[in-house]
Amino acid sequence: MEIHQVNAKQGLQWILSGFYLFRRAPLAWVFVCFTLMMFAITMSLVPILGKFIFTLISPVFLAGIMLGCKDMEQGKVLELSHLFVAFKTNPAPLITIGGIYLVGQILILGLVFLIGGSQMTDMLLYGKRVDESELMGVMSNLLTASLLTLALSIPLMMASWFSPLLVIFHNLPPIVAMQKSFFACLRNFIPFQIYGITLIILTILSIMPYGVGLVILIPTIFTSIYVSYKDIFLREPLRFKNKESEHDYQQANWTSATEESSTASAEKKQDPLASENKLMESSKSDELVQCAHCNLLISRKEAIEDKDQFFCSEEHRQLHQSMDKS
Repeated sequence: MEIHQVNAKQGLQWILSGFYLFRRAPLAWVFVCFTLMMFAITMSLVPILGKFIFTLISPVFLAGIMLGCKDMEQGKVLELSHLFVAFKTNPAPLITIGGIYLVGQILILGLVFLIGGSQMTDMLLYGKRVDESELMGVMSNLLTASLLTLALSIPLMMASWFSPLLVIFHNLPPIVAMQKSFFACLRNFIPFQIYGITLIILTILSIMPYGVGLVILIPTIFTSIYVSYKDIFLREPLRFKNKESEHDYQQANWTSATEESSTASAEKKQDPLASENKLMESSKSDELVQCAHCNLLISRKEAIEDKDQFFCSEEHRQLHQSMDKS
């Protein structure tokens, strides 16, 4: 499995494409994410043990959501059962990833308290007051501990980012999946920086109106993970099968269904090869393709095709050709 290096602007494109995937079934996404949040809150009510258990099984939930993204891309419906479907397939490797992540968090936390000392521990855990003479030393230890936490947590998060997807889609062992996930994030560090900064800004904006924006942002984050996985590991954009549009077309023309079927059968008898070619052309025209210059998702019939590449406008085609020549 090859890890591809993508352009920096793809960090923003992951969020835009993720939002497009969310927009195809917004109510279903809100329901799935709300259920997951309620489950997390319920588990957190159990002191210490509840958080540990949820951290262990969170990769299983993430893998199920990613399977839901893949089913949506194939024209299927996102359902609540997707949240739990990975428990039936291969939960052991996914729980192993959660266990490694949990152990890493515990070790980082222990190291932080070790560096911070007993005074910082008492202040953070028990709210103990510190004398003014000791305050500067405690704040210095707190700053050092915070920087250490950030420095160690980022590699751990990089190793866990794609690992559930690599396990569920490619059946990789947990350690191998975490290694590939780490190097995939490292190789695309700049796109992930843009991705992270954009998410921080969107999170601030989403919290401002009483947190209402999180209803859209949280599902978009999940879908953007799937989009980034396809971009880095498969080198392909989202491609939807338009089963829903075909179903609507059939319902709108149910009155003339008999006439159309008889006409189609007659044409097939006269020239079966021509009728098959028409079907293939119609399915291709409904396919979504990605602009080779700006990565915008557009319909194939509206795109400009040039040497097996697609462009959303003539201007972008010329710009892309000039960049290739330079």
